Amino acid sequence: MEFFTFSQENHVAIVTIHRPPANALASGLLEELSKVLDQIEANKEIRVVILHGEGRFFSAGADIKEFTTIKTEEDFGKLGQKGQDLFERMERFPKPIIAAIHGAALGGGLELAMACHIRLVTETAKLGLPELQLGLVPGFAGTQRLPRYVGSAKAMEMLFTSEPITGTEAVKWGLANHAYAEEELIPKAKELALKIAKKSPVSIAAAIELLNYGKTDHFYKGVKRESELFGHVFKSKDGQEGISAFIEKREPNFTGE
Repeated sequence: MEFFTFSQENHVAIVTIHRPPANALASGLLEELSKVLDQIEANKEIRVVILHGEGRFFSAGADIKEFTTIKTEEDFGKLGQKGQDLFERMERFPKPIIAAIHGAALGGGLELAMACHIRLVTETAKLGLPELQLGLVPGFAGTQRLPRYVGSAKAMEMLFTSEPITGTEAVKWGLANHAYAEEELIPKAKELALKIAKKSPVSIAAAIELLNYGKTDHFYKGVKRESELFGHVFKSKDGQEGISAFIEKREPNFTGE
């Protein structure tokens, strides 16, 4: 594995994202994560998964430089579809996935975290969807999952302003389960994982399947439309300006085109 390591102890897999400096979600990383899930799903000794990032961040977002290699609206939409399919698989994964978030979970990083069943955060972690700052929109089902956790009004504020919330605020808004001091995060994640691992894997898998029935047809229609608009906005002049401005480290000049 190039971007992940994982260890196993007491029926718990600890999966670590390793793509310095920011653990950005490039296409190769998403493909490798799918293979990691294949291995974990086939291993009967693993009952719970802890996912966290090595270094300063959980994941600071998608790989914006990779965006410059994509030439068409359709291909960009396909990138969104790839991420959506993977994160839907995670949300339906028969073994609980706990995201242990430190530093930042932004953009695609937060979309990855929202696809996990439980989110634990450090008190000072930053969580947000800043895509509109780049003239883009979320593409990995972020527009559909965020309102389910924080409500429509807060989701709109977070999207429209591109401002993140802290780990402590994320717990208040329902986006995270618990917030801890930095040094407590992984020990607390392991403690929770071990508690869950004592349950019957059969009943846990059934509970996960049942809980997913809470997602309506409107959710899936919204996810499909998001991937379409992800590509459309990317190819707009504003989308291209936002990406260029990010890479050039300057303020974008949006014209509404």
